[in-house]
Amino acid sequence: MTKWAKYPSLEGRRVFVTGGGSGIGEAIVAALAEQGAVVGFVDIMVEASEALVSRLEAAGHRTPVFRRCDITDIPALQAVMAGMAAQLGDFDVVVNNAANDQRHGIDDVTVDYFDERIAINQRPMFFTVQAALEGMKRRGGGSVINFSSMSFHAKNPGYPIYAATKASVIGLTRCLARDLGKFNIRVNTVTPGWVMTQRQIDLWLDEAGEAEIVRAQCLPGKLMPDDIAAMVLFLAADDSKMCTGQDFVVDAGWT
Repeated sequence: MTKWAKYPSLEGRRVFVTGGGSGIGEAIVAALAEQGAVVGFVDIMVEASEALVSRLEAAGHRTPVFRRCDITDIPALQAVMAGMAAQLGDFDVVVNNAANDQRHGIDDVTVDYFDERIAINQRPMFFTVQAALEGMKRRGGGSVINFSSMSFHAKNPGYPIYAATKASVIGLTRCLARDLGKFNIRVNTVTPGWVMTQRQIDLWLDEAGEAEIVRAQCLPGKLMPDDIAAMVLFLAADDSKMCTGQDFVVDAGWT
């Protein structure tokens, strides 16, 4: 288990996380729960999400609340967030983590596929913020953490629509930071490098990938989900109270 820095301001803080059932999201939910935060999260992976809740409860941490939700269905997402806010209280923090980096060739992209990628990787970020906004105002402020990717910085091939959606996160963050700053709401981006989630290991980590990590990263070793969660803890806590509109890159120096 990772030995986290302790952030006293996270005790009792209400946090909403998308894609919290596995990978980076799982690490974020666990890290926040261990800090004593009140966490609500959504995912489409029911079994993994329920197992995470049970594991954290058994470990004696504050038990997160899980709801299955397909975030491409904005009315469903809005309804889940409203229900969670009614149950847990207005959110102090929104973590827009959910995404899908499915590979695709340029010639294979249809209009429907393009729209689907937008619906998964871009559109929900705005609507989670919109749904949490009035509650954050009532709370006197908050923190929004949007997830980008180093993919477009590194000019990675094989998923141009995914890269485009992740590039757009930077613009959304910067403009929301200006709009929401007057309400003491901070908006920042976290940009991970190649994080060794089980999905990445199963689908894409091979001998060539291992060599690319050694070549491209400035730091040795593999980037793990806990490394990203550590940045989220900082941005969710009062320790980052004067940080907004920024892109926090955690990629071991790849870009």
